[in-house]
Amino acid sequence: MNMKAKEILKKLYGYDDYKKGQEEAIDSILNNKDTVIIMPTGGGKSICYQIPALIFDGITIVISPLISLMKDQVDSLKATGIDSTYINSTLSYEDIEYRLQAIEEGKYKIVYIAPERLETETIYRITRRNKISFIAVDEAHCISQWGHDFRPSYMMINKFIDNLEERPIIAALTATATKKVEEDIISGLGLNNVNVFKTGYDRENLTFTVLKGANKNNFIIDYAKKHKGEAGIIYVGTRKDTENLCRLLIKQGINSGMYHGGMNPQQRKENQEKFLFDDIDVMVATNAFGMGIDKSNVRYVIHYNMPENIEAYYQEAGRAGRDSLKSQCILLFSAGDVQLRRFLIDRADELDDTRKRYRYEKLQKMTKYCHVTTCLRKYILEYFGEENVNDTCGNCSNCNEDIKKEDMTIEAQKILSCVIRMKERFGTKLIAEVLRGSKNKRVLSLGFNNLSTYGLMSEYTIDGIKDMINLLIAEGYLRMTTDEYPVVKIDKKAISVLKDNEKVFRNVMKTEKIQVKQELFEKLRVLRRKIASEQNLPPYVIFSDETLKELSTKYPTSKYEMLNIKGVGEKKYEQYGEMFMEIIRQYIEDNNIQVDTINYSEPNTKKAKKKSDEPSYVISAKLYNELNDINEVAKERGLTIRTIENHIFEAYTNGVDVDIEGFIPEGEEDTIKSAIDAIGLDKLRPIKDALPENITYNAIKAVIAKWY
Repeated sequence: MNMKAKEILKKLYGYDDYKKGQEEAIDSILNNKDTVIIMPTGGGKSICYQIPALIFDGITIVISPLISLMKDQVDSLKATGIDSTYINSTLSYEDIEYRLQAIEEGKYKIVYIAPERLETETIYRITRRNKISFIAVDEAHCISQWGHDFRPSYMMINKFIDNLEERPIIAALTATATKKVEEDIISGLGLNNVNVFKTGYDRENLTFTVLKGANKNNFIIDYAKKHKGEAGIIYVGTRKDTENLCRLLIKQGINSGMYHGGMNPQQRKENQEKFLFDDIDVMVATNAFGMGIDKSNVRYVIHYNMPENIEAYYQEAGRAGRDSLKSQCILLFSAGDVQLRRFLIDRADELDDTRKRYRYEKLQKMTKYCHVTTCLRKYILEYFGEENVNDTCGNCSNCNEDIKKEDMTIEAQKILSCVIRMKERFGTKLIAEVLRGSKNKRVLSLGFNNLSTYGLMSEYTIDGIKDMINLLIAEGYLRMTTDEYPVVKIDKKAISVLKDNEKVFRNVMKTEKIQVKQELFEKLRVLRRKIASEQNLPPYVIFSDETLKELSTKYPTSKYEMLNIKGVGEKKYEQYGEMFMEIIRQYIEDNNIQVDTINYSEPNTKKAKKKSDEPSYVISAKLYNELNDINEVAKERGLTIRTIENHIFEAYTNGVDVDIEGFIPEGEEDTIKSAIDAIGLDKLRPIKDALPENITYNAIKAVIAKWY
């Protein structure tokens, strides 16, 4: 273990322990070994190169594919007290010159650049005038032509490295890589005697769900309303559907924005920043909304359409729950998704037959994922080469009880019969209209109102019937032709359903219990957003949701306790600690919460409470009787004043002889009792609000201890 690295982890990042694989990867880099790090989104890849960068003598260059990601990383580093910078096309000539000068003066240890700029004069100046100790290649899978996000600019990285006067240590980092992509990373970057670290692909905090045949728009509207105030991404297959869905959500009062490649760069930037700054809850986007998403508190990712391959799906779905809190990944599948993906592959003129065939194979595996009845997590992990995976995870729609099976055999028989009676010559819309009993001209002109199946499903909407038809296509009871005007035909599997030898079920998500959000957590979120707005930073850069959750359950009210919360380093404590602790102290007061708090002035203080057989509140009460000064008792015991006060009241309630009369203003005892009798004892704040301003919380507590 490198002790310097461990010290940085605690002091700057606020963590006592590494996440899985981080320590081994950092040690490898610090031992001057080229290193490949394959770690799932949210696994802490950034720390694996940032900590070595702070230890090495020279500069670390981080090659990152997206401008927005660079800015987010630099903002996050500055918030932890690490000076870093980026150089990209958004900067003016003057800005670039200023940053180059600052780099030469040793102000920055970490410099982010895009691969497209590796052959520019700016980068030449950096490499010739400064010692480059280390290069980190982020999103390294982009170097592989067999990966899901190949970028030709990544092919220049090896040449750039070879042209350096002294070869630095190289680290390549990615969240997803098959064996073939891993080999391409090593060869494409020219890595020597490389150490490869894989921490596994499992994201235990993510729940995976596949729903087939659902009305996508209705599902998303319902889901977003139930999760109001939570951040979510909805990935959509086309620009047109992205725009339509976003408009629909806004019309339904859902705070939404959109992002796709057809928007101008300024629009995309503005909408992305609104999402990062929590100004909008839901981002409706195509896959153009990609690797630059560093937002840690995305609570759900919904795929409106099936992606082309497992790599793309897992990376996009993995943008949920980067803070390790429970999050949902939901894929809404329909048979049309497969046709859309095949169409996009077919029209890709730049692909030769081999590449097209490879992408078709990937598409087939993605389609299979949407149909498997076994564990979804197991399917994903085995796809990426993991072995000995448990058969069930308890946290996907095929393993848990979030999905209920609804029998739709009778509806299926009606649909199948109608397709047969319509001679298998028409599409889903007309079939649905016949079953609904529509009186439109086409139905009547074709004489379909005389069919025995006409109006058989009049209790359903047209869209509802179409959803069921799509489900039957997805499950292989029906098939749709690939003509310009596709028609629905019966498949062999349908015969057993028509003969009553097989039942048909559809998956329906059980009604979710809407959780009441914790009051203190919400108060801390409001403060975080206020600070973020003032400092023009995304809220998660201040503190992650994971940190806020821990703050709202552990109630830290001293520096020592605050520095023992995950994600609170010394710099962040100095900037924000007292503001957050004030909210926590007030909440403790308002809700009469008993918290035994240690009031160390420094995080390394060794002082501790003396062991005693007596309860802590008894020791405090006896000391108060002796010293008659709460401040002195708190100092002697190493506890906060508020804790000592609570100890005194608790001691009195338990029969300890201690004077509490001094807390009650003269002549106000009956007034306080009347307020308590009228309001109750659940919370102190309503009692306090009902009393004159001169009545303190301690006065109320003293009366409660004395009489209740």
